[in-house]
Amino acid sequence: MTRKWVIGGVLLVQALAAIFFVFDILASILGIYTPPVPWEIRELMEVGAALGLVLGFFLGAAMLRRIIRERNTAQERLRRASGAFMDLLEERFAEWALTPAERDVALFAIKGMSTSEIAALRATSEGTVKAQTNAIYRKAGVSGRPQLLSLFIDDLMRDDVTDQVRPKSAA
Repeated sequence: MTRKWVIGGVLLVQALAAIFFVFDILASILGIYTPPVPWEIRELMEVGAALGLVLGFFLGAAMLRRIIRERNTAQERLRRASGAFMDLLEERFAEWALTPAERDVALFAIKGMSTSEIAALRATSEGTVKAQTNAIYRKAGVSGRPQLLSLFIDDLMRDDVTDQVRPKSAA
């Protein structure tokens, strides 16, 4: 909350500084009369406006660095999560003793492809793919694709707290 106020304050100072300089230039160009201000006050206003613009520049640069760092962190986490999901898939496929063909079919099914799409990709008949998916469901102990997918989602959503509370035999 405090950070938002600081950023808002700096942006306000920067906007006022920009308005000051733009108005000063336009007043000179258009010949708009402005009442005279003592030179000391005028100098303080110019210095304050310049400092506001410089402060805004440095704050903007710091925020940009932070945003880039956060984006890179998010990309790294996504990469790790993607790798973790693939590791989880391989672990479960090995646990269920899926054949290489069943692994391919299971992966395509988890990706949301239809039976006909899987058959076309694997250059097999739809009947073969249906038989393989039934074998996958039987080995995984599920009745269909939604339950198969939910097994992986549950594994990914499980955190350390649930692992500590849940007995090891149930994990």
